[in-house]
Amino acid sequence: MSIGTAVDNKSSVPARRNFVSRLWNDKETRSVIIQIIALALMFAFFASLINNAVQNLDRSFSYEFLGQPANYDINQTLIEYDSRSSHLRAMYVGIINTLLVAFCGIVLATVLGFILGVLRLSKNWLTNKIAYVYIEYVRNVPLLLHILLLHGILVHSLPRPKNALNVADGAFLTNRGLFMPKPLPEPIMWAVIGLFIAGILFAFLFRRWAKKVQDETGKIYPVFWISVAAIVVVPVIAFFILGKPVAWDTPELKGFNFRGGMVVRPEFMALWFALSLYTAAFIGEIVRAGILAVSHGQTEASMALGISRGRTLNLVVIPQALRVIVPPLASQYLNITKNSSLALAIGYMDVTATIGGISLNQTGRAIECMLIVMGLYLLFSLLISTFMNWYNNRIKLVER
Repeated sequence: MSIGTAVDNKSSVPARRNFVSRLWNDKETRSVIIQIIALALMFAFFASLINNAVQNLDRSFSYEFLGQPANYDINQTLIEYDSRSSHLRAMYVGIINTLLVAFCGIVLATVLGFILGVLRLSKNWLTNKIAYVYIEYVRNVPLLLHILLLHGILVHSLPRPKNALNVADGAFLTNRGLFMPKPLPEPIMWAVIGLFIAGILFAFLFRRWAKKVQDETGKIYPVFWISVAAIVVVPVIAFFILGKPVAWDTPELKGFNFRGGMVVRPEFMALWFALSLYTAAFIGEIVRAGILAVSHGQTEASMALGISRGRTLNLVVIPQALRVIVPPLASQYLNITKNSSLALAIGYMDVTATIGGISLNQTGRAIECMLIVMGLYLLFSLLISTFMNWYNNRIKLVER
């Protein structure tokens, strides 16, 4: 019995080795084993980080500091704020400033990007090469350098308040910003605003109804002009009929700077223009690729029907190209929003500079502040992605 048992043990060792060798030599099994090991190492790494963070956190981890006075000023605010306001109020100001520059950047970058994309396909050699050189230059220079360059140009090339440029009636451009009259609406002005909102709702519903009628009967209504009349003409007429129910607080030069009115700071203008000009170069290439993705036969068929080149681009090419343009365009919109965090380099007080910058330094609540900033940028990105996914699903081809 002992001799047989020893023989069995000796024979089982090579058997186990052969079994392990067969498992490792099998391509699919080896791939699964490697993935399991990599996943285990990743979990161990994050568990170590979390354990280290928990051990280093003391019992005072809280967000009570948000209710304490911020004790710092913000140069551009769209809501009431002063140094006695709380850190929470400063965070709201930063969020609004971030959303403002992101929205303005998205709008301007989209317009400039589509123009650049069309110019890159122009048959005019000079126009084509100018657009090409601009795109190649802008895309190969870091965004931060663009921001610093534009900020330096605005601050050092524009005149001081005493020599301000009068760009319009009551508006003055200086190296401290663009000072403009501030509207002070009277209570009756809400009627005009209500008509404007009602006009937008009417235009949306009328467009859907007109499309339904066109699909059923073929009759075409002038949707664009009727929408313009509802959104613009009717509120403007009501505005004058009601006696222009708005007063204006105009800026005046007092001492070394202007007082009154509203001001657009050079930090905002530099960040806005830099984000727009930089991202427009990428959008231009996306638009060019989307247009080239549309079969040239579509253009030839449209031209054969006597449709002009501009109308062909607007009615035939662009609607089909959007199906290629929109997915990468969403990524550029996300980049604009996240790249706005570079505002800290020129002193524009966005959410990174307020709650993630000065508030963090004053309170020492690094983890709490960074969690807030990370959560906010995650929320912004998810909102943009959701909207762009909805729009992409709306314009995609529907199989019948």
